[in-house]
Amino acid sequence: MKEMIKLGLTLAIYAVISCTVLAVVNNFTAPKIAQNQVEKVNQAMAAFFPGDGYTFDSVSDYDAASVGTIKIESMIIAKKDGKAVGGAAQVNGPTYDQATILVGMKADGTITGLQFLKNTDSPGFGLKANDPTFTLSNGKTFYGQFEGKNAKDGFKLGETFDAISGATITSNGVANLLSEGTGSLLKYLEKQGATNE
Repeated sequence: MKEMIKLGLTLAIYAVISCTVLAVVNNFTAPKIAQNQVEKVNQAMAAFFPGDGYTFDSVSDYDAASVGTIKIESMIIAKKDGKAVGGAAQVNGPTYDQATILVGMKADGTITGLQFLKNTDSPGFGLKANDPTFTLSNGKTFYGQFEGKNAKDGFKLGETFDAISGATITSNGVANLLSEGTGSLLKYLEKQGATNE
């Protein structure tokens, strides 16, 4: 009985020490991770809307996603000369596992770019979605093929975009994230009377 109590106390002490170490490490790394995410978003916005004269405003009064566990985490509106001309939606949801994307779009629905902020899908298949060295048979990266497409045409596998071979679930998952993000962004831009430059 004494040995069991001793073992239980020993395990409890190890658990407390481990939790304390994890909490300390998290306190040091969390701000850096958050800062890296902000920098990624800023770089993506500059790539989605290149050139001078743009301002970017975060908004919160957009429509939420309507499908399952997909969540629109944030929305940024691009303005030129004080008028909304496009924007970007940060969307999180299920792919094969989980992904967070940032999709940029002009007011008319033309996609200006897609960037992965997070992708936890399986190595070798799902992770090809955000791999800059992996190209589809059309010569483009998976995420690069969406640039220039119009969100109003929808995202239909085999019709409006190509899937990653062996990663159909990831491909369809990204299409769902795109649909929700661009749909909400289009509604918001229409309410603002946004126009293309």
